[in-house]
Amino acid sequence: MAPPLITLEEHFVSGKIHGATDRYQAAFGELLPKLQSLGEERLKDMDDGSLNLQVMSHTPVNAPADECRQANDELAEACRSHPTRFAGFAMLPMHEPAAAADELERTVKQLGFVGALVNNHIEGTFYDDEKFWPVFERAVELDVPICLHPTFASEAMLPHYKGNYPDKTAFGLSTAAWGWHTETGLHILRLFASGLFDKLPSLKIVIGHMGEMLPFAFDRILPMSKGWGDRERDLKMVWHENIWITTSGYFSLAPLACLLQVSSIDKIMYSVDYPFSMNDKGLAFVKEMQGSDLVNDEQLEMICYKNAERLLKVRVEG
Repeated sequence: MAPPLITLEEHFVSGKIHGATDRYQAAFGELLPKLQSLGEERLKDMDDGSLNLQVMSHTPVNAPADECRQANDELAEACRSHPTRFAGFAMLPMHEPAAAADELERTVKQLGFVGALVNNHIEGTFYDDEKFWPVFERAVELDVPICLHPTFASEAMLPHYKGNYPDKTAFGLSTAAWGWHTETGLHILRLFASGLFDKLPSLKIVIGHMGEMLPFAFDRILPMSKGWGDRERDLKMVWHENIWITTSGYFSLAPLACLLQVSSIDKIMYSVDYPFSMNDKGLAFVKEMQGSDLVNDEQLEMICYKNAERLLKVRVEG
């Protein structure tokens, strides 16, 4: 029998966000009903995957502050309707850092959200610029994590993925097949190189997909990172103290084995990436972990729910 399960990279689409429904209808039309569900269909899929608690967040789009607020209110209502099954990550208008910091505080203090999930970039702009740091500062004050999540390539970034093949292939390369992960891994390195983690040593950042390519390259990156300027806290310390990693979207033992070699067991958390991946597939992977020699029973429980409970200050029930 699998341990209790918490997932925290699980998505929905709100009609409050202009253009979001159309975008996801075009890109993932068959999944739109699941993305729009904040009730029975989502709960059924959770039950199919033996999932106790799902932390929901809006799919990657850039939206103004008023639309983010409306979408967050919609998510909060779903969480109030199913308080033992749903929790929320805030959607933030990161192009308006002051408003984003205030919305993070509102959602945590008034709506009971457990952190925020933000797009990996804003039309190609990353958050190593200090103008974005008030959002991270507010997260530290509130003691909640920021989940850094892949987003679609900007128009300026797309030529990097285009080549002598159809544009559909380029789209795949720019998203889940490669670009989403490498761009997010790059962002973590940019944040480190900018000095963010020296300024905010208790900042908590979550990344998904078994570490966004970083674990495989970690031993090569570490010595090179020592030449990126004087740092009070080196990359190895930041990785072990400030970065949490989910398994979202990856359902095989090989990347997990790599992740376990370079990360502390208390920083690894189970996730699915619903509905782009399905909860029953995630459950099958949990059972595969359970039958492997990679983790013992105590470590499996940490990955499946205890680490998330500790980070998010939530508790599974049932």
